[in-house]
Amino acid sequence: MPEDAVQLAGAQTGETPVLLRRDAGGVATLTLNRPEAYNALSEELLAALTEALEAIAQDDAVRVVVIESAGKAFCPGHDLKQMRSNPDKAYYQRLFAACSDMMLAIVRLPQPVIARVHGIATAAGCQLVATCDLAVAAEDARFATSGINAGLFCSTPAVALSRNVPTKPAFEMLVTGDFVSAEQALQWGLVNRVVPAEALDATLAELTGKILAKSAVAVRMGKEMFYRQREKDLDGAYAYAAEVMACNMMADDAGEGLDAFIEKRKPVWKDR
Repeated sequence: MPEDAVQLAGAQTGETPVLLRRDAGGVATLTLNRPEAYNALSEELLAALTEALEAIAQDDAVRVVVIESAGKAFCPGHDLKQMRSNPDKAYYQRLFAACSDMMLAIVRLPQPVIARVHGIATAAGCQLVATCDLAVAAEDARFATSGINAGLFCSTPAVALSRNVPTKPAFEMLVTGDFVSAEQALQWGLVNRVVPAEALDATLAELTGKILAKSAVAVRMGKEMFYRQREKDLDGAYAYAAEVMACNMMADDAGEGLDAFIEKRKPVWKDR
């Protein structure tokens, strides 16, 4: 696809695509495009995101993925009207399984994924931020796991939240439903950067640029290793990490990187 082209991804609502994809300079930007619903995660949007992520996983031209949103908010979570119109346990099981599959697709994607957050990110929207590998937020962004306010504990968002935020702050968010400011989210580790809204794009460009400057094979291997080692005990994690590092050392880029360091020059990566 030509750079700067806009691709309609996945299902559509009427004539409006629920998800947009734009590729430029090795970065694929996925835009949640339901501004009238604050980008709530409808069945159609979840399916479109999963489809887009599956396609990107096979696209070697994509080095970094950015997830952003159109309109005033990042994402308020699931589409509650759609959920209430299907009061059936089997439907809810399918819906939450589809959401979990989409979140897992982000974690398992070879490329790093960065959330570009503005406005609110609540419930499964907060989960989406926590699931992304990195997150950059506007100063006015706010985060919450607010299901508890409607009698619903945010169980699936808790999985991602508890892996990003320390135990007591995470549990407080889950049992109070209170909003957390962008600055507090930064202190707790939910986001990496907090900047004025007008600086979001420049900050993203700086962050993606740093990743693009690194060896693609090292980034791919590193992301997979990072998440897999967390699932193991300490001995298993070290054994697995040592094996990955040995394999990484056999890559052409590792040899080039070490030679460049020794020779005091910039490396020229083979695997871009």
